[in-house]
Amino acid sequence: MTNPHVIDWLLEEDQPTVRFYTLVDLLDHKESEPGVREARANIPKKGWAKEILKLQRPGGYWEAREPKPTDFLGQLDFLYQTQYVASAWRALVLADLGLTSKEEGVRKIADLFFRYKLELGTACNMFNDEVCLVGNVARMLTRFGYGDDYRVKKLFDRLVEDQKEDGGWHCVPSDRGTLDGWEGLAAFAVLPKSKMSSKIKRSIDRGVEFYLQRKLFDDGEKRYGPWFRFHYPVHCYYDILVGLDLITSLGYADDRRLRPALKILRDKRRSDGTWVLDRVHPDLGPGAGYKPHTKRIRPFALERAGEPSKWITLTALRILKRVEEAS
Repeated sequence: MTNPHVIDWLLEEDQPTVRFYTLVDLLDHKESEPGVREARANIPKKGWAKEILKLQRPGGYWEAREPKPTDFLGQLDFLYQTQYVASAWRALVLADLGLTSKEEGVRKIADLFFRYKLELGTACNMFNDEVCLVGNVARMLTRFGYGDDYRVKKLFDRLVEDQKEDGGWHCVPSDRGTLDGWEGLAAFAVLPKSKMSSKIKRSIDRGVEFYLQRKLFDDGEKRYGPWFRFHYPVHCYYDILVGLDLITSLGYADDRRLRPALKILRDKRRSDGTWVLDRVHPDLGPGAGYKPHTKRIRPFALERAGEPSKWITLTALRILKRVEEAS
């Protein structure tokens, strides 16, 4: 699958998240093994997660201060401004990095989401928010360990209800889906199979088919450059690495319609066996059809664009391993 030097690079102890996922996902070690448990325990103590947690305010948030009870607009924006360094965006990354509610910082930010965005009957709850935001929060809170909370389950209900007739989703009003609307499938992908209702399973089948029919990148429009560049964090943007990771993790790694996207993935591999972080979001090109919601934007990245990326390489190798095992 890869040369030993790349595996050794991913196993370096500077980024225990990458080390943990390499051991479990690429090398098939059990999570109960001492070395794996040690790597997981080190995630909040060293590397990317530690740096993010270090910036968290005592109240559990990043960036903007907690609004007063009478500040309705402040409550709406509190967890999302400034993009992409405010609470919502940082929390998504922490969830990807493997942190759970065992960490005090995770419990604090989760409590803020439940209070400001998931309180039923309030004017600013997110059950009627853009489906991309709903999917991101459902994925984040499930990974944090709150998947059995009735409010999180309601988010998943919303994702099923909002699916278009063609099987896709769209983050803005539309009667058809778009490849950019990947957050629903991403939320479903973190659910254990035992937690998937029959409605969710049908929604997954329809959603995956939506992507496979379009080869993960061909929506019948002019080729859109950012989809062919690899990013992390992805926030609410799409590229074919996102698509391949989702579709293969959901159990469809053997579908022949993945081959064009897989060829692009393999062609982007460097001669040393690694992949590069191509760009940092927002990476918008002509034909995007949308702009960031605000001018208050500060790009955020774990690694330097244009250089070999441990996270992108780990993701790519996970994908290829799933494909290899499914063939």
